[in-house]
Amino acid sequence: MPKAQETILEIDLKALKHNFEYLKSKLNNGTNFLAVVKAFAYGNDAEEIARYLQDLDIDYFAVAYANEGAALRKAGVTKPILVLHTLATNFDVILDNCLEPNLYNAKILDEFIAFAEAENQKEYPVHIKFNTGLNRLGFWETDVAYVVSKLIASKAIKVKSLFSHLAASEDLSERDFTLAQIERFKIISRNFSKALGYEPLLHMSNTSGVLNYPEAHFDMVRCGIGLYGYGNAQKESANLKPIASLKTIISQIHKIEKGESVGYNRAFKSEALFTKTATLPIGHADGISRIYGNGKGFVTINGKQAPIIGNVCMDMIMVNVTDIDCEEGDEVIVFNGNTTSAETLAEGAGTISYELITGISQRVKRVVLK
Repeated sequence: MPKAQETILEIDLKALKHNFEYLKSKLNNGTNFLAVVKAFAYGNDAEEIARYLQDLDIDYFAVAYANEGAALRKAGVTKPILVLHTLATNFDVILDNCLEPNLYNAKILDEFIAFAEAENQKEYPVHIKFNTGLNRLGFWETDVAYVVSKLIASKAIKVKSLFSHLAASEDLSERDFTLAQIERFKIISRNFSKALGYEPLLHMSNTSGVLNYPEAHFDMVRCGIGLYGYGNAQKESANLKPIASLKTIISQIHKIEKGESVGYNRAFKSEALFTKTATLPIGHADGISRIYGNGKGFVTINGKQAPIIGNVCMDMIMVNVTDIDCEEGDEVIVFNGNTTSAETLAEGAGTISYELITGISQRVKRVVLK
């Protein structure tokens, strides 16, 4: 594998395949698999990843917003795409790209029905979300009769699936809460399907739900973080392979004498007779936020950890390489699947892998390993 010559994000499709097959092995035969590829496939490359998963015979995709789905269609993705956060201003984009909207409250339901009827649609596929405890998006259990009455009154749309979202499936100390969510969703689903007269697909499980609550797999599961190599628990992460490696290089090496400072606001001051620092071409505009500064984050150079010193700059970070044999142009590992995972780096700064990987800027060059 060639060494990095600039800041790059390497994406390993073989690792993606491994994760997909591992997660799928946990499902009952006939359970559909929906891949969540929102936010550039969790900071990677949504188009490359969706095309690859489509070739692996994935059943469904999900994005957060309509424009993300439109980009996948333009890239040649033909599988069904669920838009998780439907906004009325994007109805045209949804229809033009054969996307399937999530309708989660009375306003968006009424507006989409009116739009579909005005466009002379017949049984356009939609998804209905119910809130069972996350309290983010979704109808309430008491809304079942209202929603069904609206659906029966219009021939313009038809429910493809009914779904909810687990709030704490990765946290086994919240098992009672999660089981209550699952039971609530079962009751809603029974009442909804009985009143509607047909049975849409049911789905509730995210990655941790797949791994921890097989009773909640229903007709389909929605996997995001697990596909990208993180299982929200050390035990499960060991079974997965992070697909992304963020790499950069050393641009310049400095020798800082005692009392000299490094970076903005003089946040680091050398206390040693001399400190050797390396400047790297990556900063908070690339996704390495300021929380990783001042020793909370580190990179790996020639197999050794180099702590980030001072404040993270927009385009650069400085690291302490006093005890590391290195030179300008050497490759630097920010995170990968071998030496330091994004999970480890994020935890050290008091955050989660999701925030780190989804924050990698689009100006960072993506290199797809096929």
